[in-house]
Amino acid sequence: MRIALLFPGQGSQEQGMGRDLAEARPEAMALWKKAEAASSLPLREIYWHGDEQDMALTRSLQPAITVVNLSLWMCLAASCAPSAAAGHSLGEYSALAAAGVLSLETTLNLVALRGRLMAECDPDGQGAMTALIRLDRSRAESCVAEARARCGRDLVLANYNTPSQFVASGHKEALGLLPSLVREAGGRVLPLAVSGAFHSPLMQEASRELNQALGKIGKGEWRTARFPVYSNVSARPETDAAALKAALERQMTSPVYWLDTIRAQWDQGMRAFVECGPKQVLTRMIDPILRGHPPLSGAGEAPAVTTVSVSTSADLETFPLR
Repeated sequence: MRIALLFPGQGSQEQGMGRDLAEARPEAMALWKKAEAASSLPLREIYWHGDEQDMALTRSLQPAITVVNLSLWMCLAASCAPSAAAGHSLGEYSALAAAGVLSLETTLNLVALRGRLMAECDPDGQGAMTALIRLDRSRAESCVAEARARCGRDLVLANYNTPSQFVASGHKEALGLLPSLVREAGGRVLPLAVSGAFHSPLMQEASRELNQALGKIGKGEWRTARFPVYSNVSARPETDAAALKAALERQMTSPVYWLDTIRAQWDQGMRAFVECGPKQVLTRMIDPILRGHPPLSGAGEAPAVTTVSVSTSADLETFPLR
């Protein structure tokens, strides 16, 4: 069975995440300590004892989620042989580390910087994000285009998550026009608790600074992927280090084509999807993404697929795809 390895990003956090694994495995605890050094933040205190508001802060969340993702993968790697990997937004950094493109230390340094830059990119609070639910792709794109045209402010579809779940990102003034447009189109909106307009033009300055850091990583530190990584910006598999770096340089201001990524993995023969990270966010998307795809599966039907979520040490012990 061909396995696709998946890593979640922001929005997957929960209190206590990664604690049982860190207390049981020294290598996992060491990863938390490295991330705390890279970010200069007390990540264990925040995510093992903090409240939801503290845990949602971008600056601390990005290194913390990455630690959980990679701790789980480090412990699972000997039992799982993936044929491909992908990560949702921030999760792409975990996918690159799992595939051996970047070292763990370099990955943690990058996500700590990424979290800080994204948190500081919008000091005036002009940007935000809103989920669009119960709309198909065409209607979601039309609503965003109409709001942008009426307002003249930046607004884009930032996340293509499932056939009926998208995320708009941009200036709050443009986002304010979406609720009525979405209701008229038969959907509804859900504002997201984030600190900026991620994956939109409003992240240009943060993207430039992050790309400077990516450029300072030595050529020899970018390695060929052990298995293909599907990029957020293209939904295509890649193993070449230079191509993966180029995709990462575009990621912060480009949409996350997650819907297209999962379908592309299916089309390339992936029949099992293993998510390493808290809350099972990505595995819950598999059924709606693949339902009715490809057409030979029958109208409204989902192809036969195996999904496994690995979020605790107990999940590692009972992993079914050894």
